[in-house]
Amino acid sequence: MDFSARLDALQTSVAEAKAAVQAAATESRDQLRQRIDQAQGDINRGVRDAEQQARAAADSGRSKWAQMKADAATKMDDIKAKIDKRNAEVDANIAANEAAWAEEDAAGAIDYAGWALDNARLAILDAIDARTYADGLAKTAGS
Repeated sequence: MDFSARLDALQTSVAEAKAAVQAAATESRDQLRQRIDQAQGDINRGVRDAEQQARAAADSGRSKWAQMKADAATKMDDIKAKIDKRNAEVDANIAANEAAWAEEDAAGAIDYAGWALDNARLAILDAIDARTYADGLAKTAGS
C-alpha cells in the first residue's frame, strides 16, 4: 500500500481546508452559507463512503476506522443543526454564546484531527512493520 501517496493527499486536503478558512474570514454570510453547504455535502459523501466501507469490512480492523469516520460525520450533522438554529436567533447575547460554542467545537475538531493523524501514523508504522515481518517470514520459509 502506498502510504506516502495517501499522506500526500491528506496534506493537500489540509492545505485546501486552510485556504478555505482563510478566504471565509472575509466573506459575507451568504458566501459562508454556500461554503458550509458545500462542506456538508462533502461530509455526507464521506459518510456514505464510510458506511459502505464499514459494511464491506465488517469483521476487520478497517471497520473501526470507518465507524469512527461515520461518528465524526454525525457530529458534523449536529454542527449543521446548530448553524441552522443560530440563523433563527435574534438576541445578541445568545448569538455571542453560540459563536463561542462554535469556536470551541472548531478547536475540538482540530484537536481531534491531530489525534486522528497521530493514530494514522501509528497504524501506518504498524502496517509497515507487519508487512516487513510477513515478508521476512516468507523469505525464510522459501529458503
